[in-house]
Order: sequence, then C-alpha cells, then structure tokens
Amino acid sequence: MGLSPTTVSRVMNNAGVEYRIAPDTQQRVLKAAAALNYQPNSFAQGLRKRRSFTVGVMVPEISEGYAAAVLSGIEDALLKEKFFYFVVSHRHRSDLLQQYPRLLLSRAVEGIIAVDTPIVERLPVPVVAVSGHRRGKGVLTIELDHRTAAQYALSHLYELGHRRIAFIKGQTFSSDTRVRWDAIRKTCSALGIRVRPELVVQLEGIAPGSEPGYVATRKLLENGHRFSAIFCFNDASAIGAITALHEAGIHVPREVSVIGFDDIPSAATIRPGLTTVRQPLYEMGQTAAVNLLRLIREGVREPAQESILVSPSFVRRHSTERGPRN
Repeated sequence: MGLSPTTVSRVMNNAGVEYRIAPDTQQRVLKAAAALNYQPNSFAQGLRKRRSFTVGVMVPEISEGYAAAVLSGIEDALLKEKFFYFVVSHRHRSDLLQQYPRLLLSRAVEGIIAVDTPIVERLPVPVVAVSGHRRGKGVLTIELDHRTAAQYALSHLYELGHRRIAFIKGQTFSSDTRVRWDAIRKTCSALGIRVRPELVVQLEGIAPGSEPGYVATRKLLENGHRFSAIFCFNDASAIGAITALHEAGIHVPREVSVIGFDDIPSAATIRPGLTTVRQPLYEMGQTAAVNLLRLIREGVREPAQESILVSPSFVRRHSTERGPRN
C-alpha cells in the first residue's frame, strides 16, 4: 500500500482528521482493511494505553419504563465515544448492591453510572448517579426538579376543580420517593389542597410493570373514601390504577382523573391516553454518560458539583378532566 504503519494505525483508530491525513489516503487504508476483513483489536489497544474504555451501569431492573429509557440515553452517548458498558440489575437486593460495584471494578471499568441505585461506598473510579438522592460523597447526581413537577400536576388538578386527591407514593427503596413526596406536600400546602392520610397509599413489592399500582388502587377503593383524582408515582402505577378503576366500574376520567409520571412510551397508547409529568429520561441518561466520560478524561474522581438539575414538562392527554369542587 506504500504507507507507513503509523499512518495506517491513525486511520484505523479514527484519528485521520486529527493528524490531517488526506481523505484519499484514508479511503485507501479503509478499503484495504475491508478487503482483508481487518478490525482493530480494542482489547490490545486498551492494554497498551492501560485503558478498558468500559463503564459499568447499575439499574434496579430492566423493563419498559424508567430504566430502559435512561439506558437508551446512556448507550447512545457511550457508543458515540466508542465506549463499551456492562449492565447489572440488582432487584434491590442488599447483597447485590454491595457486590456489584466490586464486580464491575474487577472488570476494569473506568467509571460507574448508578440508575435509581444508592451508592454509599467510596469507589476508586468516577461515579455518576441518575436520581441518586441517597448518595455518598463524590457522586455527581443527575436529578429532576421535583418541585416544578409537582406544581405541574397538582396545579392542573386544582384548576380542574379537584380537591379530594388520592396519592400513590413510590416504594420505600426508590431514590425518588421521599424527595417527590416532599415536593407534593409543599405544593399541596401552597395550593390549599389538603393531603388526607386515608387517601395516601404506597407501592409495595419489587415487581415491575403495572401490578403494584393496580394493588395500591384496589386498597384505595376498598377503604371506601371518596376521591375524584389520583396522582401516581409513575406511569406504570397509573396504568395499573386505570385498570383497577375500570374493573370497579369507575370511568376514567369522567368519575376519576388519573395523572402519571415519566411519560413512558405506553402512556400515549393506553386508553384513555395518560396525562403525565414528562421526566426527560433519555436526556438524563445521556447527561450522565457525557459527564462520566468527562470525569474519566480529566482524571477527576470527585466532581466539583454535586448535582445537575433537569427540568420536567407536562403532557396533557385524556385521563384527566374537570371534577367536582369538593
């Protein structure tokens, strides 16, 4: 081919533009590599540079909804920078929460992203959390503005005339449960909405999907206390709530309005379409990955800032309508 090994190496490692190698020369190298079915050995490159170009990602579980949307953003950002990643699902088991960071470190990851996962132990690599309100020192957190989120949902219900509002809180292990509930209570106080203890239930169990929301709504109905709207912890629980209401012969939204949280893909296709607070999950995953790679490149284990706040938006569909002023 008449080219130096250095030139070939730079082209094959996507550094042709950086080193101002002529486009026609780059094409010659790439065509020759394709003819020989040659692929760069990233493992060998990593050994030479003492790099793994790999990060670890910890999630509670992988299913349609929160974690899947965040992972999509993480993956796209990492692929763009030619990083590989391992994903581990801990299912909120305390033993796995302790073991997985060490397991990922044993695989030579250069950083860790924790999605809705508490990271308390100090780790020797940069750590970025998505919704990691229970975090140790040195962890950068990508978190939602929950106060604005609560204002969107509750102001909407208030303007529609709803006063007897039921609430489905998140499970105790979720990173967002406490901070979101605090935001809801403060917003209710500001709007003059009374939070009635008998109209507050909590999701239980670790099962993904709509089942926990279905069970929680059944409890509300069995208690016999009247309500005209439900604000659910997430879209999955809202979908379960709608199912339970329909089974009880209660029309949504004519008799009870339902609001979710997250705006997962099925929120738009369920009937009625779900009114929800949109959490920019894909963007949060992207932001987490971009900032982790920045910390890795800079060789910084502890970031200068503790958190990056992202803004929600509100999506009105057909699961809410005007209610009685009660």
